[in-house]
Amino acid sequence: MTLELISCTYGYSHGITRRRRTVLSEFDYRMPPGLTILLGPNGAGKSTLLKVAASVVRPDSGRVVCDGVPSTSKAFRRHVARMPQDIVPLSGLTAREYVAYVGWLKGMRRGDAWKAARRVLARVELTEQNDVRTTALSGGQLRRVGVAAALVHGARVLLLDEPTAGMDPRQRRVFRDLMRDLSGEVSVLMSTHDVADLAEDADHVTVLAGGRILHSGTTDTFLALAPDGTAAGRRAEGAYTELLARHEQG
Repeated sequence: MTLELISCTYGYSHGITRRRRTVLSEFDYRMPPGLTILLGPNGAGKSTLLKVAASVVRPDSGRVVCDGVPSTSKAFRRHVARMPQDIVPLSGLTAREYVAYVGWLKGMRRGDAWKAARRVLARVELTEQNDVRTTALSGGQLRRVGVAAALVHGARVLLLDEPTAGMDPRQRRVFRDLMRDLSGEVSVLMSTHDVADLAEDADHVTVLAGGRILHSGTTDTFLALAPDGTAAGRRAEGAYTELLARHEQG
């Protein structure tokens, strides 16, 4: 499925004067299939982009569609799911109960949500944690519960906001493998601060700064932006640094 932001403008009020700050202005974006990594410095607009794309907030102008279906419809919300930066455990709920509850909130029948919860937890390799309370899960496990909750109602587009923050290297590797597997079934857009996080495992890379796209293309075209002589293991970092330097120079 294809998710598109068409000429979207979004801003929010801040400060004592409640002055409006525009984050995205007449912003156009067509999400590629497979796994796309969204890179950008703090304040670039990554979280705002994901919120607008998921219809968590509505743009001040413009529209968001998924295969032509507008973001204001129930059909859109069935197809598009978002995982926020922080997954908060619910005291007293097991992993399966948590995921089933989210499915029920998304409109699934209770029995269907319960069955689907087991299936998607297996998909994220948490079968053994089905009956473990969410408060007893590790940070990496809790984030995988968040992915399962996003997938429980059959979403075809998955929007992830900094999902690997706080993970250790082993947890990060497990998560990379999971995203790589999922990208064959759903389209994934994942924001991150860590340039090396998934850039070389992804199908596409989008770089955002100041609310506008600096680059959006295949991983190969992104890595090709690295300066000559950049070490093989540092190409993603080199390409990202080069893009930001060009942006700062105007």
